[in-house]
Amino acid sequence: MTDSSLQPTRSYGTLGSLIEGFSLEMTARDGNALAEAVADLPPATRIAVTYLPGEEMAARVAAAASIRRYGHIPVPHISARRLASTLELESFLDRLSIEASIDRAFVVGGDLRAPAGPYPDAKSVIASGLLAKYGLSRIGVAGYPEGHPSISELDLKLDLRTKLAMLRDLGHEGVVNTQFSFDAEAILRWLEALRNDGVTATVRVGIPGPTTVRSLLRFAARCGVGASTAVLQKYGISLAKLLSPVGPDRLLAELGARLSAEEHGDVRLHFYPFGGLAGTARWVKTLG
Repeated sequence: MTDSSLQPTRSYGTLGSLIEGFSLEMTARDGNALAEAVADLPPATRIAVTYLPGEEMAARVAAAASIRRYGHIPVPHISARRLASTLELESFLDRLSIEASIDRAFVVGGDLRAPAGPYPDAKSVIASGLLAKYGLSRIGVAGYPEGHPSISELDLKLDLRTKLAMLRDLGHEGVVNTQFSFDAEAILRWLEALRNDGVTATVRVGIPGPTTVRSLLRFAARCGVGASTAVLQKYGISLAKLLSPVGPDRLLAELGARLSAEEHGDVRLHFYPFGGLAGTARWVKTLG
């Protein structure tokens, strides 16, 4: 299944066509940055609201509501292992429905070693039926082009297909949002394998927005993303210049040149604004 608001057949090859329909994300603390960014965002841009430790439910709901007021589409994250109870999940969905008119979300297992409540993984949230109860039609689940530090490649493959099948059976549209990557080769190989296995869902490929080398490496280490010297050098990232600005321009150019709608399906970009939401929005605007 593909995102029905987008055309599944696309022609890549130019940066502008690849950027079309991009999404990005913010934290609950980014309210001021969002206000600054909106002038540079296309109408109805999908903006994810992350589920970070130390942020209150009310702040996440307020961020989603602000996105909706600005004419954009909120995509709140739901971190399964951080939910202490079914009541907490229901309360979160209820408030998001009332205050932000959500119709979609991104569901992830989360990084706690042990779950805080009854949801050990994304599948358990999906199986609860609560996403459908609150009218969510499109649900994003995680993909990992460079693998996961604590989950085998086979388990990742089976888990993704199970989640997409569950979503389909429950009447949701499944979308795959990937962890960010530096490596076009890894992304393309992963997409080819996904399509060869019969997965037709829209894929939003995670791309690091412009930031400093130091910040990029810090986020990569935190997320378990590969950052080999060879790959970084290929994209013009010098480990000797930690405070130098760096962007994914070469990575995007390679993806734009090599992506094929026939081979790789419907692919969109999702920007991780490591250098700040407003700065990333301004930068993406220059690419169109």
